[in-house]
Amino acid sequence: MNDDTQALLRVQGLDFAYPGRSLLRGWSARIAPGATLVQGDEGSGKTTLLRLLAGQLPADAGHLVLGGQALAAAPAAYRAQVFWQDPRCSALDAWTVRAWLQAQAPSHAGWDAQALAQHLQGFALQEHLDKTFHMLSTGSRRKVLMAAALASGALLTLIDEPVAGLDRPSVQYLQQALALPAHAQRALVVAHYEALPGVPWAQILALPPAPAG
Repeated sequence: MNDDTQALLRVQGLDFAYPGRSLLRGWSARIAPGATLVQGDEGSGKTTLLRLLAGQLPADAGHLVLGGQALAAAPAAYRAQVFWQDPRCSALDAWTVRAWLQAQAPSHAGWDAQALAQHLQGFALQEHLDKTFHMLSTGSRRKVLMAAALASGALLTLIDEPVAGLDRPSVQYLQQALALPAHAQRALVVAHYEALPGVPWAQILALPPAPAG
């Protein structure tokens, strides 16, 4: 576990439960620059944890401090440092890829248009730019969101189940993209059931198995 002098995100005593089902109890972490893997089986709460870290889902208890901004005291300042987009969100369906990407730039102070162009090419997305999200395959949808995430420059960048629906060349490009030196000053938190090979993971945070029943 990284100490506070290195940590970009400090999580202390995080509790969260759905009705009749406790997922996290007293969960704490120090997340430093680089790529962090949140590892867990299906139903262990990986996506829920990302939503909590994004400040999108209120925790039952706990404290989150990102870049010196506490979520509880300054929620807007905290969330301004985060990139998170749930790939299952139907609110994107009517957007064209091009229009949605253009709408992201003003929301992220570190947005890098050159990096976006690189990731769009790396994920072979040029032919999809004028399609709406509901026209995209599962893999293409995730690739668009990951291209935006990587280009966002956000201090905390959250990526959920990155390889779902991806072809092998796209998986290989993702592994290369996660290892780029340009991300060395950011916290890239990736939720997946196993560590992608070739990625220099700064740390791996293993979630406990999903509760029985």
